[in-house]
Amino acid sequence: MNTSLSTKDFFEQVYQVVKLIPKGRVTSYGAIGNYLGARKSARMVGWAMNASHAHFDIPAHRVVNRIGLLTGKFHFEKECTMQEKLESEGITVEKDQIQNFKIIFWDPSKELAI
Repeated sequence: MNTSLSTKDFFEQVYQVVKLIPKGRVTSYGAIGNYLGARKSARMVGWAMNASHAHFDIPAHRVVNRIGLLTGKFHFEKECTMQEKLESEGITVEKDQIQNFKIIFWDPSKELAI
């Protein structure tokens, strides 16, 4: 990770990327970190998502782990909130696992490439 960035600045960069994830698509903590030039920062992206619940305009429910598991569900107001939000966008979730994950995966390094 770029050590010249403060944690607050990094979190803000994460939030800007997350706001770009289209409805009906998901990405992973690691994909966001990779896009931001911090390849091994998936955990820090997860911390940013945990802190994002104070911001109502950040769709944190669209960020999952690298295999499509709803590992962040415990950080929502109710354990079922993350799944309910995803399903309201047409995403199928079974046993905390996003179905057709590879098809609906949104990779910011590809989608936001200049």
